Amino acid sequence: MCGIIGYNGHKNSIKVLINGLKALEYRGYDSAGIAYYNGKRMEIIKTSGRIFNLEKKLKPNIQSNIGIGHTRWATHGKPNDINSHPHRMGKFTIVHNGIIENYEELKKGLIKKGYKFKTETDSEVIAALLDFIYSTEKDVLKTISLLEEKLIGAYALGILCDDEPNILYATRKDSPLIVGIGNKENFIASDVPAILKYTNQYIIIEDNEIVKIDDKVTVYKNLNETEKKVLTFEGNLEVAEKNGFDHFMLKEIHEEPSVIKNTTEPFLADGLESLIQNMPNFSQYKRIEIVGCGSAYHAGLVGKAIIEKYTNTPVAVYIASEFRYQKLFTDKETLVIFISQSGETADTLASLRKIKSQNIDSLAIVNVVGSSLAREAKNTIYIKAGPEISVATTKAYLAQVAVLSLIALNLGYKQKIISENKANDIIKSFIKLPTYIEDIIDKNYKQIAKTLYKKNICFYIGRGIDYALSMEGSLKLKEISYIVSMCYPAGELKHGTISLIDKGTNVISVITDKTIADKTLSNIKEVKSRGAVVTLVTTEEIANDFADVNHKVIIPKTNDFINPMIAAIPLQLISYETAKLRGCDIDKPKNLAKSVTVE
Repeated sequence: MCGIIGYNGHKNSIKVLINGLKALEYRGYDSAGIAYYNGKRMEIIKTSGRIFNLEKKLKPNIQSNIGIGHTRWATHGKPNDINSHPHRMGKFTIVHNGIIENYEELKKGLIKKGYKFKTETDSEVIAALLDFIYSTEKDVLKTISLLEEKLIGAYALGILCDDEPNILYATRKDSPLIVGIGNKENFIASDVPAILKYTNQYIIIEDNEIVKIDDKVTVYKNLNETEKKVLTFEGNLEVAEKNGFDHFMLKEIHEEPSVIKNTTEPFLADGLESLIQNMPNFSQYKRIEIVGCGSAYHAGLVGKAIIEKYTNTPVAVYIASEFRYQKLFTDKETLVIFISQSGETADTLASLRKIKSQNIDSLAIVNVVGSSLAREAKNTIYIKAGPEISVATTKAYLAQVAVLSLIALNLGYKQKIISENKANDIIKSFIKLPTYIEDIIDKNYKQIAKTLYKKNICFYIGRGIDYALSMEGSLKLKEISYIVSMCYPAGELKHGTISLIDKGTNVISVITDKTIADKTLSNIKEVKSRGAVVTLVTTEEIANDFADVNHKVIIPKTNDFINPMIAAIPLQLISYETAKLRGCDIDKPKNLAKSVTVE
């Protein structure tokens, strides 16, 4: 859930490490540190707080050609200077992402062998274990291989050994790690943005592979050299910069029209022919299950509503952290769809491996090319959102919904529930969608934000697909503004929750489904009669039926396939403007991380 950067080359490693850590800030962290070889010994500088605190500790004019860096998001031990990475024990200095599940058992054994620990972390145990194994083996490569046999859990490791001060090692299991390939310089990193200032060439490291970086990169599998394909990142450094926007979140919202175009175009270019040929054969399945976490889970709920309305295929949606531990009722006629921006989400990846063990078909909807989820699923559909820097997802969520909507169209047409003429009309609306999104982004949401930002509680209500949209809107508000935001099916308010509604309470309602609009109107009247301040997001077809609200955001009436994506934009921007008024760190909310690679 944190960031790793490592460097071995001809530049000053300290500057490279700091630049890399800054590029990884979006992943979330509460401390930072670097370790580097100064020509005589290993130096470790680390601190709690932001990277600028670390920079203040660095001495000017330090020279080093090799080092490792880390931004930590605390799991074991408080976010203080001592628990910050890198960690050192004996001859080994390491940085670690992930969680070691058996660290307490290992720690007890190492204490008996004379090791003394300074921190509360599981990561320090890794450094000690490396040192202990190496004291017998005297071979770093073999030591790392034996280490992997003893660790239970997830890890990505950058490793330096005093006996080989010019060599950088790395390995991983269930935690992302890449190797950047430069001109007489090489890198390790948690994600591509960390290396884009220097190279766009990279290698994806598989579980239990070991990387040795000296004047070249050598990758080992089972201690044997293995060939790796060098990939080229399609974007550039600009995707990891704000380009004049106040925050990455706002920049990424403004990128949504192009993201939707890039994501949907392969399935729309030649009309229905592209839609059928460029997607898996969904009609072979009698049931679909969708698994995700956070916003990916909410995207799945939107997908469920559309697929079930326009096909004869039942859909169940699960939170990955629950799915992986529950009894499964899947069979050979079930397709399980896994949704993850990073493709490394720990619970989602574990859920995929669970259904793979039962030979159930899987489909990954992923943003990161070559990620673990993409490689391990039977089929993959990539959303083309580019790097998403803000912790709160916007453009990736929208692209996930777009893919699920196209799956519904594909399946509905093949099941002959959607006619050819209607399918072609829907495809035309997808082509117009970027324009709709641009128009809705350009509306002013600051007045709505002014009614929200001074309050500490807000309610979202909706029915059916609008409830799914409200859940995502509620999540956006709470994660970046820290307002206590709760979402309920509109009809559930009177079953207890309406007791919390009084004068001045903010209620946001989404209504895009005309067939149940009158029911939600009744719920709005109930909260209005108790003094609530109501904001309504609805279509122009329904808007005139709702005169008695405080704020109204009107989106164009299109169809059920693209309405949910248009309706999501106001919810994102309301949250953004509210958080901005509250002075929050919008791109890096407290306690959150972009890529959740631990349970």
